[in-house]
Amino acid sequence: MEEKVSIESEANLSFQEFKKEVLHDYRLCLISRECSLLGRKEVLSGKAKFGILGDGKELPQIAMSKVFKNGDFRSGYYRDQTFALAIGEITIENYFAQLYADTDQNREPESGGRMMNCHYATHYVNEDGSWKNLTEQKNIAADLSPTAAQIPRLLGLAYASKVYKNVKGLENKIHFSNQGKEIAFGTIGDASTAEGHFWEALNAACALQIPMILSIWDDGYGISVTSSSQRAKEDFTELLQGFQRKSHEESKGCEIIKVRGWNYAELIDAYTKAEQFARENHIPVIIHVTELTQPQGHSTSGSHERYKSAERLQWEKEYDCNIKFRNWIKEFIVYDKENNHELYLASEEELISLEQEVKQLVKEHQKNAWNKFRTDINFLKNKAFSLVEILSKKSPKKVFINKEKEAFQNIENPYKKDIFHFIRKVLRIVREENSPDKTNLINWLDESLIKEEDNYNSKLYPETPFSALNVPSIPPTYDENPAEVDGRIVIRNNFDKIFEKYPEVIAFGEDVGKIGDVNQGMEGLQEKYGTNRIADTGIREATIIGQGIGMAMRGLRPIAEIQYLDYILYGLQTLSDDLASLSYRTKGKQKAPLIVRTRGHRLEGIWHSGSPMGGLIHFLRGIFILVPRNFVKAAGFYNTMLQADEPSLIIECLNGYRLKEFLPNNLGEFTTPVGEVEITREGKDITVLTYGATWKIVTKAAQELQTLGIEIEIIDAQSLVPFDNKHQVVESLKKTNRLVIIDEDVPGGANSYLMQKVLEEQKGYQYLDSAPKTITAQEHRPAYSSDGDYFSKPSLDDIIEGIYEIMHEVNPLEYPKIR
Repeated sequence: MEEKVSIESEANLSFQEFKKEVLHDYRLCLISRECSLLGRKEVLSGKAKFGILGDGKELPQIAMSKVFKNGDFRSGYYRDQTFALAIGEITIENYFAQLYADTDQNREPESGGRMMNCHYATHYVNEDGSWKNLTEQKNIAADLSPTAAQIPRLLGLAYASKVYKNVKGLENKIHFSNQGKEIAFGTIGDASTAEGHFWEALNAACALQIPMILSIWDDGYGISVTSSSQRAKEDFTELLQGFQRKSHEESKGCEIIKVRGWNYAELIDAYTKAEQFARENHIPVIIHVTELTQPQGHSTSGSHERYKSAERLQWEKEYDCNIKFRNWIKEFIVYDKENNHELYLASEEELISLEQEVKQLVKEHQKNAWNKFRTDINFLKNKAFSLVEILSKKSPKKVFINKEKEAFQNIENPYKKDIFHFIRKVLRIVREENSPDKTNLINWLDESLIKEEDNYNSKLYPETPFSALNVPSIPPTYDENPAEVDGRIVIRNNFDKIFEKYPEVIAFGEDVGKIGDVNQGMEGLQEKYGTNRIADTGIREATIIGQGIGMAMRGLRPIAEIQYLDYILYGLQTLSDDLASLSYRTKGKQKAPLIVRTRGHRLEGIWHSGSPMGGLIHFLRGIFILVPRNFVKAAGFYNTMLQADEPSLIIECLNGYRLKEFLPNNLGEFTTPVGEVEITREGKDITVLTYGATWKIVTKAAQELQTLGIEIEIIDAQSLVPFDNKHQVVESLKKTNRLVIIDEDVPGGANSYLMQKVLEEQKGYQYLDSAPKTITAQEHRPAYSSDGDYFSKPSLDDIIEGIYEIMHEVNPLEYPKIR
């Protein structure tokens, strides 16, 4: 049915502008769809590894792009290619370069080939590591594949606008925010809303009242599972009604807008309304975009014909948003009364011409991307082959080399792995030869591997002048007769100096604000600095972490508190998949210098005395893990990390808040060096490496061991990641020739990590005269009470006898067996 609208002739100019915009939008939809269609072919032909495509979601993403302004942020779903094209984040060639995993960052600027296609990331930082002006660009927080993993961070991106709007002292941060007017846009597939992260973040957003627009792309399926099998109500809007804000202004909650994903006019109206709610009133908005399709199924790994009925497939053909948009354009007619004629957006012939032009355009750019990608690889291939050919001419193993050459030449489109495998196989064949040609091949291989090391293995940490490793070491200083206070006073008074010094520091977590955290490490600070600087949160560890990540991405310096180390497991997925991999997966183009504060090690019971350091070390590579033995050291780490780029996890000793320490007089200034151990007691017999709460027990054990004729050298690791960059432990081993590692982790946990660092990386094995030893907790979680602690974790007796046993083995006469 034609849609006729009356219009006066003086409005013709406006109509022409409208027509131009509509056809521009349709052209973008066509480009994106053709990228998806051709992308799938490239995967199925073997030229690309895998495809996750955005077909069927084009039109709502066009609508979203229209209200997405400079300074705004997106934390989204891996089907938002139309949006990325619409805001100018990618070109068609960029799209295909990412599909091919091109490591050239000029051609694949999102990650240099590290992330799979449809994963986007704008550049937040300059080459020197300094921040770009984020208010002058449209920002995309680096995408993730795990479903709903983008949502915790979305909370923080939106919350940062509230901070910039309300916190005094941030007015000069104009390259991060324009008075908090920025919106954080999120996108998610409807199936992923079944994840806990979604509900936790939505609840928090409604409580905090932040400028967030979250679009739910609802195509009725989660891979093969229908919506009716995934949630309590098939209509997701109905399920959300409890979050709908009431009419009066002070009511918390969110606005909910339901819109059909194929209706261009409805979509434009929906996003216009949503922007007004979010940008002007700081109200979160959910846009439930329904009746979407997925024409090529979930991914290139399978076919949706396996699980969709014939009726559903036919419906999807009819309600494809691009087809519906095309019909709307064709049927849209404006009547000019004055000139008595009808105005059209486009004729059938014009639409066909546009569609043919787009198809040709996308194919041309795809070929360009492929050719550029192959040019670099072919250069490597030809150079490698020529060097091997030269080597083979004079080699007595020529027959064997030629066999490898023939196999290599039979690979139609070799990749880098094929080239390097070919060279390394040849070098193994000629391992007994010495010739200039072999040397040339080795030299070229080594040089090439250095480049590939940068392509594939660099930037796990930001590697900028702003690294914590470059922060000057400033020791604590003391008055002549320093006050001896509880450890909590040291950390509290240091935090006081931090909040005074850095207006961008925002602390939040469970019980952090009103009572100053459960151990009073921030006692009285909320009253002094306000609820916007030091805030209580709900019990929601995953989104506490996400809130911190998003805020850190926007130039704030959040301290996100997890009440106990045991409960960090709730936020482990967000820490691991998002924060720890951020610098790596963007090749250093994004950063989030979040400090996660928590407390752990010894106390009482299964869930309040954990020390799962081995798990954290291995899940969180990309985050500095710092384990101060007391609160002066902890305070120094906070002072260090607030001057640094890297994210960090600082674990305070849970049983140290009431232990006495001397109060420094340079609070807020002194620093604890990252990546350096400290020798806290010198000894000649055995090197004992420890950290955290066990340091105090080891120090006490040293006194009794001395009476038994054993002088141990105690080394406090201080930071586990990074560990002992100056290799001080191996220098100690050169003196003692014996090594014991003591911690509260399970056997094979962080203790084994430290053993590998010392024996393998520092080559400490060559200085040992006795077998190295670990003294650890039991394999289970610690039992309750002091007796449970004694039998579950390394006790004073365990440590003394474990160390003594080594000396007994060395000299049984001097050190007779105890039992």
